[in-house]
Amino acid sequence: MTNPILVNTLRGDVIENRHRGAIAVCDPNGKLVHSWGNVDALVYPRSAIKALQALPLVETGAADHFALSSAELALACSSHNAEPAHTETVHNWLKRIDLDEDALECGAHAPLHEKTAAALIVNHEQAGRIHNNCSGKHTGMLTTARFLGEATHGYIAREHPAQQRWFDSLGEMAGVDMRRLPWSYDGCGIPVIAMPLQSMATAFARLAVPDDLAADRRDAVARITTAIAQNPFMVAGSGRLCTEVMQLTGRRVIVKTGADGVYTAALKDKSLGIALKIDDGTTAAAEVTLLAVLNYLDALHADELEALAARCRIPITNTRGVITGHREPSELWS
Repeated sequence: MTNPILVNTLRGDVIENRHRGAIAVCDPNGKLVHSWGNVDALVYPRSAIKALQALPLVETGAADHFALSSAELALACSSHNAEPAHTETVHNWLKRIDLDEDALECGAHAPLHEKTAAALIVNHEQAGRIHNNCSGKHTGMLTTARFLGEATHGYIAREHPAQQRWFDSLGEMAGVDMRRLPWSYDGCGIPVIAMPLQSMATAFARLAVPDDLAADRRDAVARITTAIAQNPFMVAGSGRLCTEVMQLTGRRVIVKTGADGVYTAALKDKSLGIALKIDDGTTAAAEVTLLAVLNYLDALHADELEALAARCRIPITNTRGVITGHREPSELWS
């Protein structure tokens, strides 16, 4: 199946790039309510599933044992900018579980936030592992390992219980056996497992409406989604779409980006989950597509759409700051 064109990039009035992709919209029973493209193809969800990977942090009792705040729970689900609020929270959290930055096995990279990255250079400081956008997720995994008396060294290995736990929780939410699916390693070092978009969307529908889940899972979902809604800045940061959408919508619309053109969403009021993948991996095209789908499903109020208007049709500028074109939804959404 050839996936449809979801987003066009125009230079002037001419389409310069066409971004194809697939989208699945499911209910909590796994029923495909809407779809575009091949939703059965295997896709690496990357960071878009972090809220599901955080479920064991609550379900094991680790979050309660270490008295994690809602901001820390949100950070466990984040791909953060490494702004001071993010790195200070990770630092204090690691200290509370008697570990330091060296325990993180996610590797170091410059902060995603340009001003924060520039400040490190000005201050002659090097980016560390704590600046990795996945350091919150890794700290959450270390927390469960610490609580359960497991080795913290090597916690990113596929066979480590810290990884096996989220395989199980995600598989149960998505209705698939994660251990039978192809896998590799994500950018932050942990395993990443390829799965169908329909299964991914099903998991997020159950995240949106956990009513039929077992009591402990239902409570964990409620606690994590509440933490995300209360702390949208911790999930991403300044200038990020995830944060902007959830600052407007709160618990009603939970969204999360993943690398290489992946996005997920949990729509509480609609009892739906969304998973999408842009074939060429363009993040900006994934953002435009997400907002187009949310608009199609009437998941955003008029004032919210107005506030996100610049995100729905993104201006493209040249090096002089002159607008040369736009990235916008394709004719599919007309």
